[in-house]
Amino acid sequence: MSQRRWFLQTSLYLGASWPLWLRSSLSSVSAPVKVKKKGEMIYRQLGRTGFYVSEISLGSSPLPEWGLFREIIDRGVNYIDSSHTYQGGNAERMIGRLCREVGRDKIYVATKFHLRPADTVSSIIRTVEGSLRRLQSDYIDVLMIHGVNHPAELTDERVLEALARLKKAGKYRYQGFSCHQNHLEVMAAAIEGNLYDVIQIGYNVYDLKKGEKPIRTYPEYLGTSGLKPLFRRAAGQGIGLVAMKALKVGGRRQDLSQFQTKSSSIYQAMLKWVLANPYISTVVTEMLTYQQMEEDLAVVGEHLSRAERKNLYRLVAQTSHLTCRMCGTCQKVCPQSIPLPTILRYLYYFEIQQKYSLAKEAYARLKPALKECLSCRQCEENCPYQLPVQDLFQSAQKILA
Repeated sequence: MSQRRWFLQTSLYLGASWPLWLRSSLSSVSAPVKVKKKGEMIYRQLGRTGFYVSEISLGSSPLPEWGLFREIIDRGVNYIDSSHTYQGGNAERMIGRLCREVGRDKIYVATKFHLRPADTVSSIIRTVEGSLRRLQSDYIDVLMIHGVNHPAELTDERVLEALARLKKAGKYRYQGFSCHQNHLEVMAAAIEGNLYDVIQIGYNVYDLKKGEKPIRTYPEYLGTSGLKPLFRRAAGQGIGLVAMKALKVGGRRQDLSQFQTKSSSIYQAMLKWVLANPYISTVVTEMLTYQQMEEDLAVVGEHLSRAERKNLYRLVAQTSHLTCRMCGTCQKVCPQSIPLPTILRYLYYFEIQQKYSLAKEAYARLKPALKECLSCRQCEENCPYQLPVQDLFQSAQKILA
C-alpha cells in the first residue's frame, strides 16, 4: 500500500476557563444532515445551501491526471474543493474544462481566496474574478476565505465589503471559509456570527474523544477535541460542514500494515470515522492514483467496524506524540511570535505529503518576516502533546530553505 497524505490538526481540552460566548455556543443539538442515494454514491445535504454533495469529495492540490479526474466524476463525486493558488491556477483551469465537458450544473465548485495584510476590497475582488475566468464560469458555488486562523478575519471589513459586492453581482452563491489552526475559537465565533454558510475544517482520528477507549493502549494525549459539540451547533443553524485532512498518520517511515484489517486499509478506516459523524456533509480527499480512488470510494455508505475502530485507537496511541494538532499554544508562548504551527504544516507538506515545491514556496514567502529563534524551548515546555517543537522547527529551516 502506498503511503498517503496527512495534515495538521487541532485538539484541545474543553474547560470552564473558556469565554462565556464560546461555552454558550456548545449547547445546541440538531438533527443529522439529510441523505440521498443515487447509484453507488451517497449524497448529503450541505446545510442551508441545499446542495446534495457526495460523501467523498475531491481536493485539487493537486488534481489527478485528466483521465482519472473524469472517472472520479463519472463515479458520482460532485463536489470539488479548490483555490486560486492550487497548481498556480491550473487546478481551476482543469475544473473549468471539466464543467464545460460535463455541464456546469453537474458539479459544485468551492474555491478560495487568501486574506493578506496588503489586500484591499478591490484586490480581493480581482482575485475572485481571476478564479471565475479560469473556471470559465459566471459563478462559484461556495466562495471561501482560505485558512482563517483568527476570529477577527471573519468580520474583516475588506472581506465583508468584497463579499457583498461579489454577491450583489451574482459572482457566487454561498460563502464560507476553511480553517487550519485555532479551530475551536474560529468555529465558535463563526457560529455566533452566523455570516458563513459553509465551514471547511480539519477533522480526523486525532480528534477522538478521551472517553472512547475500548482498549487500554489509548493514552492520555488525546483529550476532548470539542469539535463535535460545535458541529451540532453549526448544523442547527444550517451551516454546512466539510471535513478535510482526514487522512493523517504520525510519520512517513512507519509500517502502517499493522493497522489494517483483512478487508480494509487504515486510510479507509480514517474516512469511515469522519463520515460516521452525522453532521459532516462530505470529506475532501486527494485521489491521485486509481488505487487511491478505489480505496476512497469504497467507503461510501460503509460503517466503521469494531476492528477498524480498535486499529485507529492503536494508531493514535502510538503516534499522538508525533502529531501537531495546530492548537497554536507554541506560537502564543514564543517570545518571538514565530508562527510555528504554520511552519510545521509546511514541513509536513514536504516530508509526508511530498509536495516539495509547494512547501518550499510557502516557506519562502514566510521566511522574510521570521524573527530569530532564542532556543528557549518554551514551545516544547508548553506543548500539550509533548512534541519536540524546536527540533522540528530547526529541521524545517534546513529542509525548506
